[in-house]
This record gives sequence, C-alpha cells and structure tokens, in this order.
Amino acid sequence: MPRKFPRLVWLAAPLAFVLYFYRLSAFGLLGPDEPRYASIAREMARSGDWVTPRLWGSPWFEKPALTYWLSGAGFRLGLGPELAPRLPVALLATCFLVFFWWIVKREFGCLEAGIATLILGTCGEWIGLSQVGTTDLPMTATFSAAMLLALPWLARREARFLPAASALLGLAVLAQGLLPLVLATPLLAAAWWFRRQAAGPDASAPALGDLIRPRVLAPFLVAALPWYALCYLRNGNPFLVEFIWRQQIGRFFSSELQHGQPWWYYAPVLAGAFLPWTAALPMLARREAYRDRRRLFLALWFLFGFVFFSVSRNKLGGYLLPLLPPLALLAGLAIAEAKDARGWLAACALLLIAYPVTFQVLPDALAWGLSRAPRPEFHWSWLLPGAAAALVWMLAARGKRAGAVAVVALGVGAGVFCVKQFEAARVDELASVRDLWSHIKGQAGDICYGDIRRDSIYGLKYYAGAELPDCSAQPRPLQLVQSQGHGLGIEARPRK
Repeated sequence: MPRKFPRLVWLAAPLAFVLYFYRLSAFGLLGPDEPRYASIAREMARSGDWVTPRLWGSPWFEKPALTYWLSGAGFRLGLGPELAPRLPVALLATCFLVFFWWIVKREFGCLEAGIATLILGTCGEWIGLSQVGTTDLPMTATFSAAMLLALPWLARREARFLPAASALLGLAVLAQGLLPLVLATPLLAAAWWFRRQAAGPDASAPALGDLIRPRVLAPFLVAALPWYALCYLRNGNPFLVEFIWRQQIGRFFSSELQHGQPWWYYAPVLAGAFLPWTAALPMLARREAYRDRRRLFLALWFLFGFVFFSVSRNKLGGYLLPLLPPLALLAGLAIAEAKDARGWLAACALLLIAYPVTFQVLPDALAWGLSRAPRPEFHWSWLLPGAAAALVWMLAARGKRAGAVAVVALGVGAGVFCVKQFEAARVDELASVRDLWSHIKGQAGDICYGDIRRDSIYGLKYYAGAELPDCSAQPRPLQLVQSQGHGLGIEARPRK
C-alpha cells in the first residue's frame, strides 16, 4: 500500500506555492539592491568570471559571491530577468523551511515542528525577503541552518552534525562576509557557559575544543576561503579595503552609508517583521522554559543579534531576518506547550488585518516610503480577521491547537494571494522601472538620465542591459528627469 502523505504536507505545499512562487515575476526588480545584484550576477554568467563581482565593468566589492552565483545560475539556465535572481532565493527559502521542520521535529517533537515552521514561513519579513534577489535570505538560511545543527551538540554533546554546521557557516560567510561569524558568538558563549555550569565531569556538556577539530574546521575553510583568496589574488588591496574595512567594519561604526537610525529602530521593525505572530511574543517570557539548554541558546541567539544590530550605526529592516528562525521556534514551543493558547492565537488572527491594510498602501509605500503612502480607508475585508479570530478561538478551545495555527497561516496565504493577484500591476507601475523601460526602450540610444532616484538608475541600467549615460557627462536628445507625474514620476523630456 502506498504511504500516505502527512496532513501537514497537504497544507504546506500549496501554501508555499502561493507565498513564494505564485506570480514571482509579476512586477519588475525593486529598490537599488535587487537590480544591482542581478546586474552583477548577469555579468558573471555572461563573462564566465565567477570570482570578481563587476557592476558595469568596474569591480564591486559590496557583497561576497554566493548570491551572485545563485542568480548567475538562473541566468545560465535561461530564466527571465525577474526569475533568474528571484527563483533561486525562493527555492532556498522553502528548502530551509523543510530543514527547519526536520531539525525541530528531531529535537522537540512533531507538533512543535509543525507550529514553528508555519510561524516562520508565514511571518511578514520572511515572505517578503524570500522573493527578492538580495543577500539577506541566502545568508539567513545558511547561517540559521548552521546554528540549528548545533542544537544536539549543545544539548547532549552529539557532535555528528558539526561538520555540516561548519560548512553551512562557511557558506554564510560566502553570502554576507564577517557578519555570520559575529552573530555566531552566542554559540560559543552558550557552550562555554554550559560546560562551566556542568556538575563534575558531565559528558553531555559541550566542549569548545570540539569546534576546532580538523573534521569540523576543514569544511568551513573549504566553503569560505577559496573565493576570498582568489578575489584577493586578482584584485589585491582594493578588495580588502573596500570589502573588509568599508563594507564590513564601516557599516557598524560609521554612518557614511546613510542608513543611520535611532537605537530603538528595531523594536517597531520587529513587530512588523513578525506579523501576524507578533501577538504571541509575550508568551516567550516564561522563565522556567529556559532551563533547557537549547531554548536558552535560542534566546541568546536572538537577544545578542537584536542588541548588536541596535548598537550598529547603520540599520536596515532586513538585518533582522537571521533572528526570525530562533524567535519562530521559541514562539512555536510556547504555543504548543501553553495551558491555554486561545487568547494569544486569536490575537494573532486579528493581526491579519495587516493584509487588507497592506493591500491599499503597498505600491505607494514601495515607491515613496511608508510615510508618504496614502492613509488606508475602511473596507469590508477588515472584518474578516475578526471571523478568523472567532474560528481560531473555537479550535483552540477544543484542543485543536495545530488547526488554529493553520487557520492563521491560511489567512496569511489568502492575504498574500490577494496582494499578488490584484496589486502586482500597480507595484510594477509605481515601484519598478520595468513598465517605464518597456515604453522607452525603442529610443534607448537617445536617452540619458538626469536628476532621478538611485534605485531608478540601477533599474533602468539593468533592463537596458548596458550602462546609461549621465546627461551631465554625456548629453543625449532625451533626458530622463524626476517629475511629479503618475507612477515613478520619471519622464523623458527633449534636452533644451
């Protein structure tokens, strides 16, 4: 008799398709980073030089190579200009969720794994950054997998997964530079503390010496070092100065990169990033839960990263992504073990109102920033989260806690489907230059750009497939200028 699929698969598979793959190319590349990274990856695929990242012919040492390689593989496979950078990231996000479910099931149980995976897979920032071709998700997936594979070692000194964890940490360094090594500090601190607190010669306490054994250290070096060595040999000191000093160390200490924010910036960002599960965060305040080494480590992982990013001079919302897996796991454990989770889960269902609100403001927020987006107006769909909350309450009251979590997750899926189905065209018009370029590409040889936004310049160059000149340096008959018109506010005017 053929083996039946678990019920979770029947929910997870279509939900993952809607959240991560449905209409993945419905709008053009967004912001300054996505078209810039895609341009570098496309150049790697065209030239065959997979070592030196180049942006329009010049070395560009802002990020390491892993994300460029993933997108470059997409270009080599003939994927479109949107799918090539985005599909590898979406695939990596879903593969990580499968791994996340497996490791949580192994360590804590099936119910806990299902709840925690649904929480992580449906929180707002995970969904958003799983569908853009930037470095945040590749670093988070590889780094978080490495940290989670260390759980058996921390709990029982079960070291068989440490070589795989080491290799994954090396890939994380290949995705984002020195940051994963800094964020791994809680692993060392937890291991040291657990060993110190062990009563007598406790064989189950982790020993830091396990981490420097050749079979553990070698996979990290093999994964991380070759690209760095080759890039330095080809480019010399400019690579070290730009990549290590300015982009890695300078991001923490200097506001030169113009991403400065107040110290409390990440508190509201976290509340939005974890939606709709933000209402469950107070459940994590149970002190007795952290007598378990694994849970204490997860809490240290989150708290250290949160403090580190808050102290940094440069702050971006996407920096919090590697802190969501431990938070989702702790929230999943808290929900699974709570004596009465009805109120918490119903509150999470009420927060689904974020999706009908997002439906109204998303295109303008992506184009101009949330502060300049129009105020949302009441719509009948705002009442649906209330109905979902009532259903969640009833399910939780009958002991069907996994079903209650699934209702919230399905509510997220419905909200994301509506945004993708009905708002993608407006996002493409207001926040991406793809639609603009389709109208002016026939005059590409006559166009230069004037005073327009940086993200628009990168997007236009990406879709043009070539360097567009600045009008101040190379005048042409048509000048792209920022205006107060519809959409991006960019129009082509004849030069006077």
